[in-house]
Parts: sequence; C-alpha cells; structure tokens
Amino acid sequence: MGRVRAYIGIGSNVGDPVGTMTAAVRALGVLPGVRLVGVSRLYATMPVGVTEQPEFRNAVAALDVSRRSDPAEGARALLAALKRLERSLGRRRRERWGPRELDLDLLVFGRNRIDGERPPAGSSLDLATSVRALVVPHPEAHDRLFVLAPLADLAPGLVPPGWSETVATARRRRERIEGIATVRPVAGWVDGVWEPLATDDQSPS
Repeated sequence: MGRVRAYIGIGSNVGDPVGTMTAAVRALGVLPGVRLVGVSRLYATMPVGVTEQPEFRNAVAALDVSRRSDPAEGARALLAALKRLERSLGRRRRERWGPRELDLDLLVFGRNRIDGERPPAGSSLDLATSVRALVVPHPEAHDRLFVLAPLADLAPGLVPPGWSETVATARRRRERIEGIATVRPVAGWVDGVWEPLATDDQSPS
C-alpha cells in the first residue's frame, strides 16, 4: 500500500539531552513498519514559554511509515508509538513548555490534514493541559524556529498541508522575528550519532 513520509520533532533539555535524543532516533528507526530516512542537524535552542530553564537541544527525523487506508488511523498509531518511546526513555509529567527529558512531536504526516481525537496511548504528558486533539500538521510548527530550522535541513521546499509557504521561507520569516542566535546548529548526524560541527558548518543553511 506504499509509504507515508512523516516528520518527527525531537527535543530535550533535562539529564543527558544528546544521549537521550540519540537513543530516541535509533528507536524510531526500528519501530514496526517504519524506516528512518533522514536526521537533521542538532540545534541548541532558547526555551520558549517558560524561559527560566536550560536551553534545549532540538532535531527532526524523517520517517517512511507504512501507509494505511485511513491516514488518521496511521497518524494516531504513530503518535501512540512516539508517546510510548517518550515514557520508555524517561519522560516525566511536567508543566507545559517546561523542562523535559524527551519530547517527540508528530509534525507532518504526508499530505494529510488531520484533526481528531488522540488515542489514549497518545495522550500528552504535560501537566494541566487541555490538549486532547491530534492536529497534523502540528499547529505550532509554523511559528516555532526550533522546529523550522531542523525541518528545513530535511525538507526546505516542503509546503505542509494548509501552509502558504515552504518550510525554508517560514524559517527565514521566523529568523527575522526571533533572531538567528536563538537557534544554533551544533552537531550533525553521522553513523548513528551526533558529531560536533566544524565552525564553517554552524551557519544557517
């Protein structure tokens, strides 16, 4: 039945962020029916929302996922797998936008626009959150440079469903608003690990 290209946002700022995110990427690549096809650079990013906390590390992974007859069912199954991975790698319940051991977000799921209920296994681990819906593309991705920068590494020309601009254009727009210093590439994915970037590789692409 073919495959669907999905993009997963990965973030962490508690414990060993790089080690946890490395384990997360490896785990994504061995999920049933999933093939890891790309990993962005690793970015050091300033916190958003709750600013009194350590800076984050953020990245994006591209997955090819087995297609189902119902795209919403496929997206819900993938979201449930992401939340199981969060828990298995130490994610604890914390305030929204606060520190976290691991955050895995379903950003884009092929050319599908999805707005429906989350499965029970895909519930958010944020405390006191009212988020009960699964909305894809992720409703906040369009205006978050910490998402757009790594996503642009993998799919700069992508126009996600419902967007009026490419990922690269959205990234440049948010850079003018947030400033390029808020998101800095610090490592590249090489042979299953992030290797520190040379100085020449740390500029925005």
